[in-house]
Amino acid sequence: MKSVEQKGMNRRTFIKAGMVGTATALIAPPAFAEALQNMAEAERSAFPQPVYRTLGRTGLKISVVSFGAMLTPEPEVIRAAIDQGVNYIDTARKYMGGKNEEIVGKAVKGVRDKLFIATKTQPESKTKAEIIRDVETSLKALGTDHIDVIQLHNLTGKERIFIPETREALAQLKKEGKVRFCGVTTHKNEAEVLNALVDDPDRFFDTCLVKYNFKADKEVATAIDRAVSAGIGIIAMKTQAGGYDTTGLGGITAHQAALKWVLRNPKVTAAIPGMKDMTQLREDIAVMGMPFTYADVRRLDRYAEAVAPFYCNFCGACEAGCPQGVEISTVNRALMYAEGGYRDMDLARATYAELPRQATAAACSDCGGCSARCVNGLDIAAKMDRARSVLA
Repeated sequence: MKSVEQKGMNRRTFIKAGMVGTATALIAPPAFAEALQNMAEAERSAFPQPVYRTLGRTGLKISVVSFGAMLTPEPEVIRAAIDQGVNYIDTARKYMGGKNEEIVGKAVKGVRDKLFIATKTQPESKTKAEIIRDVETSLKALGTDHIDVIQLHNLTGKERIFIPETREALAQLKKEGKVRFCGVTTHKNEAEVLNALVDDPDRFFDTCLVKYNFKADKEVATAIDRAVSAGIGIIAMKTQAGGYDTTGLGGITAHQAALKWVLRNPKVTAAIPGMKDMTQLREDIAVMGMPFTYADVRRLDRYAEAVAPFYCNFCGACEAGCPQGVEISTVNRALMYAEGGYRDMDLARATYAELPRQATAAACSDCGGCSARCVNGLDIAAKMDRARSVLA
């Protein structure tokens, strides 16, 4: 039998871990149990052994915590993740006005054959010429001869899945070896999008990057189950419910708890939390192999309560009650980019600017009172007022 030292655990860590086990067995008071859990987790390496899962029918074995590069300004951060076994990098043609793909390209230089790159076409691209243009531009920016997973960006319904020209372009790119697999991404009406991928008789798309976190509706989890049964690989984004600042909640790690909540679902191949710097990289990678515990449940309860006045689940249910046709969920997503953990005004304003003016919060200024109602109790009128102030 191997000693605890040989297993990478020193005596002090072993004793603390034992205390956690004993506390659990004795059903210790929640505060004590959480304190012991924190003690044990503090001893874990920030860079544990990577854990991999298979991405549906693609057969790609990717790290369960993969790299969301959307806000990463320096290639060194991405390279540090690669050095620790992270082997799936997600970017997009639109991120940073195209600069993000260039940053990823610099990070993967010399190690491209050891990892997988996923990027996305422009959200508005639908024709054959537009799709091919986007992919050719991405290939050049990334400095590679192929993209492992090309994704249609930001689907809000099933329509774009079935556009013949789009499929024709993607099929041609696959035949030419410039694209290996095809997928879609969705922040809104996720269940509709996932179910459409399954119901497609051609099963054209291989993966779905889907908003999924501890606040997700049950129908999303059900749709994920159905998609996985059909061989579609699932990657989760927006896993930390906005990534709002948690310093006011005490010494908890709510973002790690949220990430662990997602990864405890074996149907989810990986999550791609955004990592701006080494601090965020260490925080996110550290959860690989960690169990989801009772202490995490309590962390998420406290986090959910703290963000309730701000966080929108992007379900879109409120939009039917808006006589002006404001795309409330997208406005709230842009506001989250500005004021949540992203803290990126360029991204926030770019997202807001994608909306036609009549669908922005500007249309709310003519209303005597807001008739849209949030199923989760969010003050929509206050959010739209805030959006006009911050994003206009």
